[in-house]
This record gives sequence, C-alpha cells and structure tokens, in this order.
Amino acid sequence: MNKLFTQAFSTFLRRRRAKGHFERRPLLDTLTAAPAAAAPSGGANTALGKDLLAAAQDEPAQALARLQSQADGLEASEAALRLARDGPNEVQHESPLPGWLRLWRCYLNPFNLLLTALALLSFLSGDCKATVVIGVMVALSTGIRFVQEGRSHRAAEGLRAMVTNTAAVIRRGMVSDTAAAQRSKAQEISVRELVSGDVVALSAGDMIPADCRILSARDLFVAQAAMTGESLPVEKFVQPVAPGAAPLAAAGMLDQRNLVFMGTSVVSGTATALVVATGGRSYFGTLAAHASASETTPNVFQAGGNSVSWLLIRFAAVMVPIVFYDNGLTKGDWLEAFLFALSVAVGLTPEM
Repeated sequence: MNKLFTQAFSTFLRRRRAKGHFERRPLLDTLTAAPAAAAPSGGANTALGKDLLAAAQDEPAQALARLQSQADGLEASEAALRLARDGPNEVQHESPLPGWLRLWRCYLNPFNLLLTALALLSFLSGDCKATVVIGVMVALSTGIRFVQEGRSHRAAEGLRAMVTNTAAVIRRGMVSDTAAAQRSKAQEISVRELVSGDVVALSAGDMIPADCRILSARDLFVAQAAMTGESLPVEKFVQPVAPGAAPLAAAGMLDQRNLVFMGTSVVSGTATALVVATGGRSYFGTLAAHASASETTPNVFQAGGNSVSWLLIRFAAVMVPIVFYDNGLTKGDWLEAFLFALSVAVGLTPEM
C-alpha cells in the first residue's frame, strides 16, 4: 500500500514539474553523471568529482604524486606555467545586464504578452476598466520578477565575496623539518595565483582558498555551513577514505573528512593542504555559476508559468473563432459577434 501511494505521489509531482522540490540531489554528487555539454567550462566540472574522489582515497604522498607536486610545494616556475594553463583562481561570471535590458527580459514571457494583447483588445473595444486592471497585472508581474532576479544576482555576488584575497602557500625551496616550521615560512600570495598542486598552510580564521586535500592537520575544525547547512564545525583528518568502505558519491563529497572546500573557513587548529581544484572547476565555482545561470535558465516555477500561458493561448485560439462564428451566424451582427468573442477571451483568462 505504501509503495503504491509513493508511486502515485511521484507521478503526481512529475506531471506538475514539482518533483525537484521533494528530492535531494547534491550538485557535487551529480557532477560525474552530468553531461559535459551542460557544464559551462566543458568537461572540467565533470572531472571535478573524479579528481576529488581520487584525492580522498589516496594517501598524502599518492595525492601529491597524482598532481605532480611535492610536500614542499611547487617551484615558482612550475606554478607560473600552471597558472598560464589553467587560468587564475577566481570564479568566472558574466557581466550583469543593464537595468533596462533586464527589465525588458522580465517582461518578455508568454503570460505577459498574452495579457498585453488582451489589454490592447479591451482598449480598442472601449473597456477602459479591463484595460487598467490587466495593465496593473502586467506591471506587477514584471516588477516582482525584476526585484527577485536582482536579489538573486546580489546573492551570487555575496557568494563570490566570501573568497579571501590572500593565501599562505608553501613553495619549493622553503624546506623545513616540521609542518609548523613550513607554515612559519609560507608566503602570502593572491588567491588568484593559486594553482592545482600548490601546498597551502591553514590556520584558525582562514578562508579555504580552493578545494583541497588535507596533508597534515592538528585539531582542525572547519565551518562549512555555507555549503551543507551544518551549524557545528566539522573536524578534518588526514587519513584516506577506504575504497571499499562506502560509495563516496552516494555518501556525499562534502561529508569526506579529508577534503576542504573553497568558501568554507577554519574555526580552529592548523593544517597543510594540497590544492586539487581552483576557480570555476571547484565546487564553490560550480555553485556560483549555477546561481548566475539562473538569470537565463527558467526555473521550475517559470517553466510551469510558461506552460500555463501557452495553454491559455491555445484555448483562446480555439474558443474565440468558435464563439465568433457561432454568434455571427446566429444573430447576423458580425461586429457585435467580434466584440463578444473578445469579451469571452478577456473574461476567461483571469478565470483560468
């Protein structure tokens, strides 16, 4: 009985395009299954899940070897080559549209166009009251969407502002016996200059500058509420994840205790970490790109609204000619029949 109810409810949600509100699909966990064409940077985001999976399962020495790095970091020349190859460690985003263009795009949807056509027909037929009411509906619809998209854009800007400006990186030549000594000799560089394979030093109060694999840690606690919603800090360790312990993709990448992610912060403790992914190839960069793309990609609610609008247009296209011809043939007054058909179209739209 329970299974039948679950299947029926799932079918009901799918038909109304609301299933996404009742299922949890972490973005990072679906990266390996997402088609490369859907990723804004080609196959880079598809490879991110695989790179992090490998880093979580590797021993520290193996993770360093995989990225062709060493415990004392990269040489400056090698880092420069990787920076030229991969680009700066910053979240790529499109330039915001001018306000007037964004307002125009908020207006351009089938529902507003349908209401505008009905308002024009009402005006031509002399129904000023209906014209004003429909005009107010169009203005409210456009204004609310304009305000909401502005808030979404500001939220995306807030995500990008979470990234710190500098990072303590250990580069080749600063050889020391202990991790603490390495941290004391780490140099501060711009976050934009970080590349995969760099070794960074982390301490309390630091923002994580990229997606990293922990190499050494001492009482390290990380706040990742921005990513997972967890209110308490999470302790991070060095030990690799056993390959046969559990399917990592199913467990959730953010739950791995030897990985830290761009945009999270260190609450207490110290650590050194290996940079695995930077910029738009990181989990944080994927989230920011997803938030920015929401301006051009209709969400479930907008897609549903467009579907209803096209249904109204089809219904009006069928009903108005039928009412027009039936009324005209019955009464013989074709002008009155035309005005009556327009009244039917105007009256049925709010009711539906």
